[in-house]
Amino acid sequence: MRRPADPDPRLLRFARPVRWVHRTTAALMLTCLATAACLYVTPLAELVGRRRLVVTVHVWCGLALPVTLLLGLLFRSLRADAARLSRFTPFDRAWLRAVRSRAPYRPAGKFNAGQKLYAQWTLGAMLVIVGTGLLMWLTHLAPPSLRTGATFVHEWLAAAIAGVTAGHVWMAARDPQARLGMRTGLVDRDWAAREHPHWRREREALTEE
Repeated sequence: MRRPADPDPRLLRFARPVRWVHRTTAALMLTCLATAACLYVTPLAELVGRRRLVVTVHVWCGLALPVTLLLGLLFRSLRADAARLSRFTPFDRAWLRAVRSRAPYRPAGKFNAGQKLYAQWTLGAMLVIVGTGLLMWLTHLAPPSLRTGATFVHEWLAAAIAGVTAGHVWMAARDPQARLGMRTGLVDRDWAAREHPHWRREREALTEE
């Protein structure tokens, strides 16, 4: 027997806690990158001035990055998404093969393999950037040689984060539905069927039960 058509053409993709953690993390990360640019790019440093204030904003926004994620883990919806992002499945391997061969059909659950790799890289980079930043800020924690190494890693990793973040923003700019899902939590079913087919079937199976 055919299932009656759902009057709502949208699916809930992201719960409110997930959206707020994403927005807060994005705001903090962009602030860290902007203040870092004002500290290390000479023309910007001369234009902005107030170096001590810029340093203070940079440090506290950096320290707040992991705190935001830890607070978000108090919510079940974020823990569920984090669990999905941390696991690779046969769908993900098939998605990577499809990308390499430029196949039109790319199987994916709620998150595709590219999104999982980006999330895992971002988490690792965040931990390293905060750790090296602490060594630079709290000078009594380590000898000068270690602080020099931490400074090197911090600066080059910050440049890598800026590049990867720019790529993330560029990808999001090309996908209005992905932006809509992060802004409102809802996405069109047709988009879900095209980009995340296994997740759509999973959601519709839950609706039928």
